[in-house]
Amino acid sequence: MQNVLLVTGGAGFIGSNFVLQAVARGFRVVNLDALTYAGNLENLASLEGNRAHVFVHGSILDGELVANLLATHRPDAVVHFAAESHVDRSISGPAAFVETNVTGTLTMLQAALKHWRELEGEARERFRFLHISTDEVYGSLGSSDAAFTEETPYQPNSPYSASKAGSDHLVRAYFHTYGLPVLTTNCSNNYGPYQFPEKLIPLMIHNAISGKPLPVYGDGQNVRDWLYVTDHCDAILTVLAGGRLGETYNVGGLNEQKNIDVVNVLCSTLDELHPHGAPHNRLITYVKDRPGHDRRYAIDCSKIQRELKWAPKESFATGLRKTVGWYLANSRWVEKIVSGEYREWIKGNYELRGA
Repeated sequence: MQNVLLVTGGAGFIGSNFVLQAVARGFRVVNLDALTYAGNLENLASLEGNRAHVFVHGSILDGELVANLLATHRPDAVVHFAAESHVDRSISGPAAFVETNVTGTLTMLQAALKHWRELEGEARERFRFLHISTDEVYGSLGSSDAAFTEETPYQPNSPYSASKAGSDHLVRAYFHTYGLPVLTTNCSNNYGPYQFPEKLIPLMIHNAISGKPLPVYGDGQNVRDWLYVTDHCDAILTVLAGGRLGETYNVGGLNEQKNIDVVNVLCSTLDELHPHGAPHNRLITYVKDRPGHDRRYAIDCSKIQRELKWAPKESFATGLRKTVGWYLANSRWVEKIVSGEYREWIKGNYELRGA
């Protein structure tokens, strides 16, 4: 098991949950984050003063900075979360996704390769580059299609998923061409604490308790597999510890749900935990679907279950209840985010679509 980790994007949603979990398990974490709109140091407030966490404000596009961090801290592994990750933003501004997700990953790989080549003995044998990706690279499934496996051909349908597919291919190439000891995980939809409220679940929670419309794309029948974020973080640490070099591991929550069903369950949970304004499902409104909206994602995670004995601990019901409870208890965290640029983006993305 690795002792020092260089984590990119560790102030974002999944990254910050991972940093908190890694430090709790005894790792020392060097956390590189550019603190763009989705990065939030408040996610890591509990680590303030903890010498096991070193935060560095900077970009993965800064190759010199990355090289200096590798040389100074000599991490046992790079865990690469940093990415632009929201499909709707990729539709309105694809260039940023290519720059961060493709060029940024290339910059990280170049620095990691140079660092790894200079290592010797046990340090060289122990080093890993773990790339965090998404199930969206596989495209869309029909209602009766088998779930995505690690062998499913890539068919990305949005600028976001295309940029992540490109980064996945680069990671694979650096293993086969240069021998860099890489690992890749492709996960399904994450949810849980600290998620930026542009994504479905936190957006619906915030809007519901504010008495605002709950905008559901199209007919609401799009299906996703939902993975509680701490289960995902546990899977990443499991792959880091025992994954086979050059391999990809799909990580899913075994919780396929239609978007409209997610919203309805969420409303019922809020009716119980936050009865003011109930019934909250009266706020549901349908808006024009987004372009290229994939109909269904589903992850077959039998490989990681079989090889590494990992399985998600949370059901959708238990995970969603924990998530609603966290957002209700941390309304100040949400209110500080829902301002400025975010308000303008929400207005452009949802309000202007209309019913």
